[in-house]
Amino acid sequence: MSNSSITIRADADLAGKIAALAASMDRSRNWVIEEALRQYVETQAWQVEGIKAAMDSLDKSEGIPHEQVMSEMEALLSAHDHHA
Repeated sequence: MSNSSITIRADADLAGKIAALAASMDRSRNWVIEEALRQYVETQAWQVEGIKAAMDSLDKSEGIPHEQVMSEMEALLSAHDHHA
C-alpha cells in the first residue's frame, strides 16, 4: 500500500499534546495522528452505515411507532420511580 501525504494545521496546544503522547508511547507524531484519523474514520463510517440501515428500515415500515416507544419509556420510568 502506498502512502499519501496530508498536511494539517493544529494549534500549539494540540501539537504539544500530540508530541507528548508520541514520546510517551515511543511512537512518531505521524503514527499518533494516523492512528487517531483511522479510528475517527472507522467510527464515522460505522455511524453513517447504521443511520443508512435505520433509514432503509423505516422506508420498509419496519420501525417502531413513536407512541409505542413513548409508552414503553413511560413504563420503564414509572417502574424505576417505584423501585427508587
